[in-house]
Amino acid sequence: MQLIRGMSSLNTRKKKPGKKRNSLLLAEIEHEKALSRLGVKGKKPQGSPYKIPTYHTEPRVTSDSIPGNGTKKDRQTYTGTEILGIVTTHKSNAVPIRKDNKTAAVDAAQMRR
Repeated sequence: MQLIRGMSSLNTRKKKPGKKRNSLLLAEIEHEKALSRLGVKGKKPQGSPYKIPTYHTEPRVTSDSIPGNGTKKDRQTYTGTEILGIVTTHKSNAVPIRKDNKTAAVDAAQMRR
């Protein structure tokens, strides 16, 4: 485990809560008095002040049937009328050879481009 520069994570003990000093207690009491003079009473409520509306108008209804997603696409198959074969050139590159270009097979056999 690496440490972040300037930070120490070797001490894993939790710090015990200590007693508050009298000066801190007096400061908190004065602060509460000042807040009450301003009209603020009590502590802030926890949580979000915003209410999330519910848009449900009727009970939720489930179904046991699963709908289809449309018709199945036809699978493309090669008919074998255009390509003569596949040649493997340098670096295991598979190159298709068409029937109308027979010199491509010769060039691939001689490793020409």
